[in-house]
Amino acid sequence: MIPDKCSFCKGRLIKGKHEFVVKIGGTVLSIRDVDAFICEECGEAYYTPETSRRIDKVMTRFHDSTLRVHPLAAGEISLSEIEAENC
Repeated sequence: MIPDKCSFCKGRLIKGKHEFVVKIGGTVLSIRDVDAFICEECGEAYYTPETSRRIDKVMTRFHDSTLRVHPLAAGEISLSEIEAENC
């Protein structure tokens, strides 16, 4: 269940796309175009359980070294690009 307001600043949440960024050891991984509910006031992102599972799959592939990322300093890749590889 997605809350209707931000738990930090109480701002209104709107449906949109977000960038999920995580640091793993010395590597930064950025996943673009992630579906989220984003606070209009502070920018905090909230993910549905389905989206969280999709992010978990990406993280598993990253840890297993089976994920091809663009050769950028942040290792940036779009969630849709990852899923297209599985076709």
